[in-house]
Amino acid sequence: MKKEDLEQQAKVWQKSFEKQMKATLEACQWQMQEGITIKPLYTPSDLDERGFQHSFPGQHPFVRGVQPSGYVGRPWTIRQYAGFSTAEESNAFYRANLEAGQQG
Repeated sequence: MKKEDLEQQAKVWQKSFEKQMKATLEACQWQMQEGITIKPLYTPSDLDERGFQHSFPGQHPFVRGVQPSGYVGRPWTIRQYAGFSTAEESNAFYRANLEAGQQG
């Protein structure tokens, strides 16, 4: 869809949204605990200012995952800090968990 068409469709959608919600689009935004504003709708034009809309999985800046297959070939993993007081203790902990089958 062309940018002009997308902008026109966004205006049509906004009118329908505001009629149904009985509030403006801006009034329906909300803040996460981290202070990030969440909008009711995101479009490709929201990515224009980010500069990464043309990236691929496995390539810088890694917004689509660190693996070339994205998350198709390897599901998400959650990374947490789990260090201990010494490098040796941390290393032993990680090795034991990897031997037990941990993958992330």
